[in-house]
Order: sequence, then structure tokens, then C-alpha cells
Amino acid sequence: MAQKNSNIVAIVTMFFMFAMISFVTNMAAPFGNIWKIHYEWSGMLGNLMNFAAYLFMGIPAGKLLTKIGYKKTALIALGVGFCGIGVQLASSFMNLGISALVVYLLGAFICGFCVCMLNTVVNPMLNLLGGGGNKGNQLIQTGGACNSLAGTLTPFLAGAMIGTLTPNTALSSVRPLLLIALAVFALSFLVIYFVAIPEVHAKTEATAEKDRYSAWSFRHLIFGVIAIFFYVGIEIGIPAELNAYLSLPADKGGAGLGEGAAVIGGAVAAVYWLLMLVGRLCSSAISGKVSSKTQVSVVASVAILFVIIAIFLPAATTISMPGFVDGSFTIVKVPASALFLVLCGLCTSVMWGCIFNLAVEGLGKYTEQASGIFMMMVVGGGVMPFLQDVIARSTSYMTSYWFVVAMLAYILFYAFVGCKNVNKDIPVD
Repeated sequence: MAQKNSNIVAIVTMFFMFAMISFVTNMAAPFGNIWKIHYEWSGMLGNLMNFAAYLFMGIPAGKLLTKIGYKKTALIALGVGFCGIGVQLASSFMNLGISALVVYLLGAFICGFCVCMLNTVVNPMLNLLGGGGNKGNQLIQTGGACNSLAGTLTPFLAGAMIGTLTPNTALSSVRPLLLIALAVFALSFLVIYFVAIPEVHAKTEATAEKDRYSAWSFRHLIFGVIAIFFYVGIEIGIPAELNAYLSLPADKGGAGLGEGAAVIGGAVAAVYWLLMLVGRLCSSAISGKVSSKTQVSVVASVAILFVIIAIFLPAATTISMPGFVDGSFTIVKVPASALFLVLCGLCTSVMWGCIFNLAVEGLGKYTEQASGIFMMMVVGGGVMPFLQDVIARSTSYMTSYWFVVAMLAYILFYAFVGCKNVNKDIPVD
């Protein structure tokens, strides 16, 4: 009974940390819109820096997890996150200019180290506490729902604070959100410090080095790593580019929605994250019976359909969607393509947990190492949206979504072919 209660506390703690990851990550897109007004090329740089940290920290985070365990890794991550938010906060007190942008990007990079370490802890922990398989995926999807809830609130709050983007808009507009983030990190550190977290598959690096094999020996993990690289690019790129499209004036390539456009863009992007919450709650309810492979196959196919419809819909075709203007909810007119891109949130919601679950299935003692490799490739959430933004600026925002279709096609391949474990002869005990 004591072990069961300990596991419940650990699971709830992991859910909270999942929410923290999204809270920090989703600040980059609305903050980027502020910088984009002043420097057109800088819109996705904060997001790029945030995810670039994964490339440097992914493998070390996995090794750190193996060496010092889940709890200590999480505490270090939260301390790093507090510092990263503090640096971004400092940039909000500086005058607009390149120096302020550089300080902000440094803060985003530091925060990237934080969320990378948190991801390294949360995903394998939930998968292992659930016993792997469908039950492991069920816990990851439930944690993902908490992640989506935080992801819904962040762009919504940021958009409400920014209002209308003008040449005078500065990062000081969102300073209250940064102060909230500091408080949440401090509280989280205290919570994790006093909570007992079981150390699953704990082992020393010396023991790991004696192994003839490694996580890289598994083909389905390698394909899964590529899939997660593309997936995070899709998850971040769809709402980020949509937010920019709706927030920016027509002369900047945006939809030209006029006064309060940033608020509308933030509100519509928040609906995407809200639908991710809905999707993950639904997935957590069915994952005990419906396999990860089936879920990924279905949602990848539907997402491709939604994105292609959005691409071909004329910009003049509009639709009414909920927005938050002048301090109250209202119905706003936006391009109809926004609806289908927002609906993709239902599809992307289940991909992370399912891909991770499929990729680490049967890895046993190599799970922690695999988690570190996975986190390294989350850099795709910075690289791919940045490339999509380059395409958008050289062509159009809707044309850039063909890039998303190509990435979704690979994920569909992974669901049908790439996820098969052909290395079952490797000992994993």
C-alpha cells in the first residue's frame, strides 16, 4: 500500500512538471511576435534558442538521469529554469534594441536546458510507472493533458497582455507573466524537494558502459527519434505560424485583422492548445485498450487532410471563432483556414506520447539513455518552425504548411513501418 501511495504522489508530481514544460515553451511564440515588429527576422529566434538547448543537453540530461536519479535531475532543472526566466525578465527592463534581444535569447536558451531536463525525467518516469505498453502511454497522455492546459493559458495570457502590436510594443508588456513564471518555478522546486520520487532502473554509468549494446542498437528507436524531431516541429510550427499570420498586419504578410490582432491571434492559438488538452484527455481514456500504433496512424492521416484543406481555402473565406478583445470574450472573423489548423491540435495531441511509447517499447535498461536521445531531437521544435517561417516570409504563410504536410507523412510512415521492433534478440534486463 505504501508503494502504491508513493507511486500516486510521483505520478501527480510528474503531471505538474509536464505542465511546467508547456508553460515555459509556449511563451516563445507570443514573445516572438513582439520582437518581429521591430526585427522581422527575429520572430522565431526565441523559439529556436529554446529548442536548440535540447541539442546540447539531450544526451547529457540522459546521463545525468542515469547517474543521480530522477529527483535530483528535476531539482537541477527547476533551478536552471528559474535562472532562465530571470534573464528574460531582465531583458524586459532594457530599452528596445539588439542588446535587449540578445539578453532575451540567452534567457530562452537557458530555459531550454530546463525543459529538456524536465522532459528527460517526466516521460520515462510516467511510462515506467505505468508498466510500459498501453498503460504507460495512458499515463503519458494524461500528463500531456496537463501540458496542454498550461499551453492553452500561456499564449492566451500573453496575447491579452500585448493587445495590439505597434512599433512601441515591448517585452515589458508581458512582464507580469514572467513574474508569475518565477513564482511557479520557486514553488515547484519546493514541492519536488519534499516529494518522494521512486528511482526506477537506477544504475551507475560504470555499469552502463559494460553493455555491448546501447539504445542506438534498436532500429525502431532511431526511426522514432526522427519522428519526434518532426513531430515537435509540427506541434510548435502550426500554432506559432498561425499566431503570427493572424497577429501581423497585411504589409507584414499577415491577415491584417486590424486593432487587437495580437489578442485575436493569441486567443485562436490558445484554442489549438485547448484542443490538444481535449485530445489528450480522450487518448488517456482509450489508451488502455487502443494501441499507440493505431492512434498515431489515424491522427496523422486526419492531420494531413486538415492541413491540405487549410492550404487550399481562399484567404477571403472567413469564419467566426471565439476571441478575447477589450477585456471580454467575443466572436471574431478570421480566415477559415485557421479553423482547420486549430483542429490539428486534436491530432497532434496524442503523437508525443504514442511515438515515445512505441520508440522505447522493449528497451528495458536502455530507457533512460533513450530518453536523453529523444530530448536531444526535440530541437526539431526550434529548427523546423524556423525553417517554416523562412518559407512563409519568402512565399506565404499558407504555402509554408506544405512543409508540415511532409513531416506528417513521415510520422504516418513511422506508425505503419518504422515502429516495429526488429531487435528483440538484444538483452534488456
